[in-house]
Amino acid sequence: MKEPSQKKQLPLYDLIVPGLGLLRLKKRGSGLFFLVSFIAFFAILLWRHELVLISLHSLFIGITLLAVSPESFRQVFTLEILEFWVAALYVILAPLLLAVFSVRTLKKNLGGNRNHSEGELSLREIGWQSFKKHTIALQASVIVFILYSTAFLAPFVSPFSPYEQQDFLVTAYQQPLARVDALVLEEKKGVTIPLRKGDALSDKLTNTLIGDFQVLKTRNEPNKLRFVDSYRIEGEQVIYQQGPREKTISVEALAGNKEYNGGKPGFIVSRSFFLGTDQYGRDILSRVIYGSRISLSIGFLVVLISVTLGTVVGVSSGYFGGIVDNTLMRIVDVLIAFPALFLILIIIATFGNSIFLIVITLSFTGWMGVARIVRSQVLSLKEQEFILAAKSLGLSNMRIIFRHLVPNTLTPVIVAATLRIGSIILTEAGLSFLGLGVQPPTPSWGNIINEGRDSLLNHWWISTFPGIAILTTVVCFNLIGDGVRDALDPRMRG
Repeated sequence: MKEPSQKKQLPLYDLIVPGLGLLRLKKRGSGLFFLVSFIAFFAILLWRHELVLISLHSLFIGITLLAVSPESFRQVFTLEILEFWVAALYVILAPLLLAVFSVRTLKKNLGGNRNHSEGELSLREIGWQSFKKHTIALQASVIVFILYSTAFLAPFVSPFSPYEQQDFLVTAYQQPLARVDALVLEEKKGVTIPLRKGDALSDKLTNTLIGDFQVLKTRNEPNKLRFVDSYRIEGEQVIYQQGPREKTISVEALAGNKEYNGGKPGFIVSRSFFLGTDQYGRDILSRVIYGSRISLSIGFLVVLISVTLGTVVGVSSGYFGGIVDNTLMRIVDVLIAFPALFLILIIIATFGNSIFLIVITLSFTGWMGVARIVRSQVLSLKEQEFILAAKSLGLSNMRIIFRHLVPNTLTPVIVAATLRIGSIILTEAGLSFLGLGVQPPTPSWGNIINEGRDSLLNHWWISTFPGIAILTTVVCFNLIGDGVRDALDPRMRG
């Protein structure tokens, strides 16, 4: 009888604005997380609404072109446009998911679980309740959420392209928070992709997709910028300084409002480099943001593959035993005895270095520890009464493994996975620092540090900020791993 009255107590604005109702219930932590996250996503959506709309339009055109002419789609499709599609979908879906989870959390706090004792909760719920008591682990989880959200939204939140090198005589080695003036030229950015000639539907769709892609590539700023140290206007000429050079350009060759009344004319804009620039004039903030995609995605993919492979090998070895156990464990012993770093170096030196190869190499050199953990768990579980009862009932081996053994071995596997992500990120950064990982100009935290190592004393910001990003990420994953371990261990829960 209480449930209908509880639903009536929820005002409409508590359901629309995530976190507002939780703050009203004095749940400050979860309330602030939902509210601030929703406002941040909504602000990015308003700020970049033009790029979001163009990204969604190009996504619709791309799907239609894929259905009409897969060959034409393959010719114009690039990973760069895929980044915009992912970012547009994420910036729209994330606030919706935050609103859903906020309402669910609000209803639970209004008494949905009030009559449940701890003994009636599932293991997942008990673990989550215990994990929420670890304030540091929760804060680390929020930081990791921010890092992954930034990686997904990189095309929208980065102020510049990470590959953009412009007028390095002016922009090279700019200190953090530097602000530089630039002339807006009538000349367009980049290379204009030729449109197709033809009236077929596939040709029209291809030309539309090319047009959208060129707008996205320039971030809706099609005109070139020419950065200058100083400038002065003399009649119909603009005289500007770039390092030791003094040049002249006609006002007619510039874009924007040509009127000049003593203030800053319309063809002059200012750009800020919040974290400074490198030796090529590239924005460090943009490169760190784009570099997070490489480091975070490699860490997640490697752990996912290695944990999956280790779980399969560990369960098979522990459950079947005999010759299967002996064979698999001897393979594990050999691979553990072989230095992983030397194996990685041999593979990269033999087959070359690419992101795909790095993921595969790190995955197949990091599953052995998980396999041993899972095997030890299975050896203990398969002698338990519920497993013996399942065998006596005639259940198949696959059913016993996937319905009874694997779920009960996930606790140590989850802990090992969260702790391993940090070490994988460090390994990838180390390989990139040595020039064996992700190759420039593709930004990675490791190769950004490598690019700034020769000028660390005079231009400290090039290596410092990606180093702080690596440190923050690894520490946060380790804190999350500690929190998960304590939450899933009954002895630590007290």
